[in-house]
Amino acid sequence: MSAIEERKQFLIDHKIGVCDIVESAKRDKIDASDLGMQEVQLRDIIGYLRQYPKVDTLLFTGGNSKNGPEYFFRKHLKAYGLKLESVSKEVPRIHQFEMPKKEGNSPKLNRNIKTVSLTSASGSANRAVGSMALYKQLKARNPKFSTFDFRVLQYREFF
Repeated sequence: MSAIEERKQFLIDHKIGVCDIVESAKRDKIDASDLGMQEVQLRDIIGYLRQYPKVDTLLFTGGNSKNGPEYFFRKHLKAYGLKLESVSKEVPRIHQFEMPKKEGNSPKLNRNIKTVSLTSASGSANRAVGSMALYKQLKARNPKFSTFDFRVLQYREFF
């Protein structure tokens, strides 16, 4: 089985869906930087949540910095009159919001959706990881402990 097929099977077995919140964007420079995105069009994540009522957690690989996934999701929620509430300010930051029971103006709220902003998998996030107190403690105990190891440790809790 190819690595791609193994990954797909893992996602299916664990009932994990994957999508980028950005539907499309333009860039002057071709690179992976979130900051370089312009004319960003977002996917309708709220529409997906309505379509898939068993989804109760959204994982973001990146935070609330400009053009990061949490930043875009907050913008998306605002268009629906919804707002994230903080559950934990520790990294990874955890928030939640209430989805209206029905589409439209129904005031009854009943579906709690949790969001988790994991540390970005990008290499540019290594500086942020390196400055975290927990990473420094783990690195002091094991000099071979890397920023990659830190992400695996962080992600494992949610996968």
